[in-house]
This record gives sequence, C-alpha cells and structure tokens, in this order.
Amino acid sequence: MKLDILIFEDEQLSAERLEQLLARLDQNLEVVEVLSSVKQGVAWFKSNPNPDLILMDIHLTDGSCFELFNQVVIDVPVIFTTAYDEYAIKAFKVNSVDYILKPIDFEELVAAFEKFNKYRNQQPQVQSQLIQTLYEQISREGKYKQRFLVKLGEQLKRIESKDIAYFFFEDGLVWANSKSNLKLPMDYSLEQLEQMLDPRDFFRINRKMLIKLESVEKIHTYYNSRLKLVLQPDMGKDIIVSRERVNDFKEWIG
Repeated sequence: MKLDILIFEDEQLSAERLEQLLARLDQNLEVVEVLSSVKQGVAWFKSNPNPDLILMDIHLTDGSCFELFNQVVIDVPVIFTTAYDEYAIKAFKVNSVDYILKPIDFEELVAAFEKFNKYRNQQPQVQSQLIQTLYEQISREGKYKQRFLVKLGEQLKRIESKDIAYFFFEDGLVWANSKSNLKLPMDYSLEQLEQMLDPRDFFRINRKMLIKLESVEKIHTYYNSRLKLVLQPDMGKDIIVSRERVNDFKEWIG
C-alpha cells in the first residue's frame, strides 16, 4: 500500500540518507517533498493534502519545528528525527509518536515504522498531547545543536559540537576544524551556525570565523584596536578579532 511521506530536514546529507533508507525499507513509500524550514512547512500545508506520515527534524533552518504546530493544524502521525540525547525524550519509546536519533540507523527506522503501523489510527488529540510533552522536555534539556553529520569522501561522519575547535569560511565553503585538526565541510553558513550553537561556547570573532572558547590559547593586542588570537589547533595564520567585536569578545571570554 502506497504511503506519502513528508520530510522536514535542514541538512542535505541527512535528507538524502533518509530518502535512501526509506527506499530500502519499502518501495511503496513515496517522499512527496523535503522541506527545511517552518516557513516552507506552513506554505506547504496550506496548499497540499495531508501526507500519511511526517518525518521531522526538531531543529529547522528558521527555528524549532514546534513553531509549525503553532501555525497550522497537523493531524498526521509524526516520527521525529533528532540529534538530541536519548535521555531527553526516552518516554516516547512507549508512545505512538516515535523518535530516531541521528545518524539514523536502518533498524531504528524499521522499528519506528512498525510503531507507526500499529498506532496509525490513534486519535489526533493524543498525538497533540505527546507533541506538547516532547516540546516541554526538549525545552528543558536545551536548544543547541549537539552534533553534525558531514561527508568525508564517500563516507558520512558524525562530529560532536564539543569536539569542534572552530568554524571558518574558505574557498567558498564553511569548514569545521576539529580538536584533532580534522577539516570537515559543513552544509551551513556561519550565520546559521551562530544560531544553532551555544553562545556560551562559540563566538563569531569576524565575518569569516566562529571559534570555541577552549580553543583560545593566547590573546595579543593588535593594531587598529583589534586583537590577535593563537588557537589550538593552529591555523598557521593570524586570527584577528574585528574591531567592532572586540568589546563583546572580551565580555564573552571573561
């Protein structure tokens, strides 16, 4: 039996992997659209019939997916795909609204669909209550992104936010540099990363760089009222805090 699936996912690699896993799971599963934002979701639901199932990332490009539920009525079963730690939402393993931790494992996806098939006729108000509880739990546990999925050659690699020393823009791309000095391509702009990451840990020092607090080894005064940083791992070039960011940087690091 054909099922229409709507995906909400703001990471291109994650969306592609999810589509591949769905095709492997069942050829009757048809992805009708992949959306990356709350704004796209609102527009989609106003002009399209409801899908049979939604696979939804919690963190979208323009905010939390829960903002979507506040703007449109969604009486469709939802399986959340999330990078949040399991303890934050463990209660949902016994409910019809399920969740899958990233990076998505095929066996987890199979189990989630078995639960969907078992509870697909459950009353919408029950789902609404579960979504509200999930929102409250996620809000308490924290809103910042804890891990990323990046592509290295033909492989996908997961990297924890805590293991990233800094992000930088170079050759038209945004890169993450890990504490072990591994350079990884990102699917996000620096502006998006600023919103995703905990501002207590990460700071935008200039137009091209976002650094983690513990990566700062030394701070030197620099001409034109700027600061020069020595980071670990070393980038092999001067790292400058722009003049307009100096005061905020001092407050942040102090």
